[in-house]
Amino acid sequence: MSLSWEQVIVEAVDPARLGRWWLEVLDWVVVNDDPDEFEIQPAVDRTPGLLFLPVSEPKKDKNRLHLDFRPDDHGREVERAIALGARRIDVGQGDVTWAVLADPEGNEFCILSSPVR
Repeated sequence: MSLSWEQVIVEAVDPARLGRWWLEVLDWVVVNDDPDEFEIQPAVDRTPGLLFLPVSEPKKDKNRLHLDFRPDDHGREVERAIALGARRIDVGQGDVTWAVLADPEGNEFCILSSPVR
């Protein structure tokens, strides 16, 4: 028996709006745009994806799970995410080489340092 990772579920007050924000940040494709769910993937047949589902209340506390992204150019990707609506946040990370950001609904994610080449 084996498992394959299909998607990460993101609960959102406005799933389509948040999903479209992540779509632009990640440059992925929409695979489901139904009224009750919005799903994006790296490519149509490539997983894992992000599935955005509706909730009635906004996020209140720190995420217990967050996404980390490894960019080619750390500074450029941090600034691009901020220009699209992300904001820097402090979750107690101290002086680190990565950036901790929050999406428009407050979900934390990290843009790691660029790979050493």
